[in-house]
Amino acid sequence: MARFDQAPFLQLSRVWGKLRSYAFVGALAIVGTAVLMPAKPIAAQARALPDFTDLVEQVGPSVVNIRTLEKVVPQSAADGPSDEDMQEFFRRFFGQPMPGRPGVPKQAPRPSRPQQDEEQPRGVGSGFILSSDGYVMTNAHVVDGADEVMVTLTDKREFKAKIIGADKRSDVAVVKIEATGLPAVKLGDVSRLKVGEWVMAIGSPFGLENTVTAGIVSAKQRDTGEYLPFIQTDVAINPGNSGGPLINMRGEVVGINSQIYSRSGGFMGISFAIPIDEATRVSDQLRSSGRVARGRIGVQIDQVSKDVAESIGLGKPQGALVRSVEPGAPADKAGVEAGDIITKFDGKVIEKSSDLPRLVGNVKPGTKSTVTVFRRGSSKDLSVTVVEFEAEKPMKKTVDKEEKPKAASTAHSLGLGVSELTDAMKKELKLKGGVKVDTVAEGAARAGLREGDVIVAVGNAEVANVKEFEAAMAKVDKSKAVNVLFRRGEWAQYALIRPQTK
Repeated sequence: MARFDQAPFLQLSRVWGKLRSYAFVGALAIVGTAVLMPAKPIAAQARALPDFTDLVEQVGPSVVNIRTLEKVVPQSAADGPSDEDMQEFFRRFFGQPMPGRPGVPKQAPRPSRPQQDEEQPRGVGSGFILSSDGYVMTNAHVVDGADEVMVTLTDKREFKAKIIGADKRSDVAVVKIEATGLPAVKLGDVSRLKVGEWVMAIGSPFGLENTVTAGIVSAKQRDTGEYLPFIQTDVAINPGNSGGPLINMRGEVVGINSQIYSRSGGFMGISFAIPIDEATRVSDQLRSSGRVARGRIGVQIDQVSKDVAESIGLGKPQGALVRSVEPGAPADKAGVEAGDIITKFDGKVIEKSSDLPRLVGNVKPGTKSTVTVFRRGSSKDLSVTVVEFEAEKPMKKTVDKEEKPKAASTAHSLGLGVSELTDAMKKELKLKGGVKVDTVAEGAARAGLREGDVIVAVGNAEVANVKEFEAAMAKVDKSKAVNVLFRRGEWAQYALIRPQTK
């Protein structure tokens, strides 16, 4: 029987015991590390969360509450309903004659007193101090129609303000209070503002003064149909916040809280602010002259659709389609025509039609500018002198004259019947040529054309008469949509017509 030598085994056991102890200690170290490690990310996350306390202390004193009052004339007895009306009222609803009539004891007459205007609260808004000498910026709709404006500071001092100027088109207003040494805000650079960046608002929602709300920038250059591109945020904005500042994390004002999107009248997660650079441009003019002078060139415009852009060779849908040109306006004198697509103004690209009035409006009246138009497949630069904006003149409606056309043609592939324009129609529409649409069917009707329209171009080729129209039609690819530029009254529009095959 072989003898078992225990020495190597004992030695191996000692080594194994040490390894187990080391492993245990290592495991504890790993566990300890696992327990302690999350502390650093949590602390880092805590430090990364925005802290608005310093911003509130810094900007809060510059935000003001604005109350507006209006004068109401009390209704006098002479302005009240007639005696006959009151008799009818009592007879119908009470079944008895009005007091003072036969059979009813007379009431003692009320003593007459002079009627005076009474001031009643009209609304509540917000604003912020632009300069230490008392200029305050707010929304135009906050002070619109007010007979008296009261400004309350955070230290509870109250001042009667004077309206320096209000611009409804941009919804910016400036008021002035008689005070000095006021804490003015710092204005920020909107171009540095990024989507997703934290922002804060201070205002008086529902009259609750110095209410602070916060959120992020949801979008920039948001087009809501107004004159200015808005900053969209998810900062809680409610009635009374209007005119208050939108503040970035550097304590700078980057916008004026102006509008909300709501189905209930209250905040629903979408609010809009006027960019401070646009507001400042307006406020500077209000402070210097009390009004805003904007440029105009006299065109009515529309969006360019993707289909139209591709069919005329423009490529991507951009620019502003000129629907009509005001006679004698700068654009008319410069040679801009209905149907042109304005792609640039002073070298700046027009991405969408709403960009054009903003760019033109910011130009000082009397300035010579360059308008780039896309016409018949090529671009052309035109020189235009900008004039001051004024109320738009109503467009005249074209009246058909009783004059027989000289020739007629039927384009069956497009579902159109056309004829020559009369001299009276050319004069009325200020056109050199074109063809009048007499009948519409099939594809043309679906494209939006109707009787009485005037076609001036087919497939980027001008048509002055029926002969040229037929020549242009002969070149049309029957398998593809064809773009037709037509006039309806003084409005120009493109239509895409898919030729019908028999």
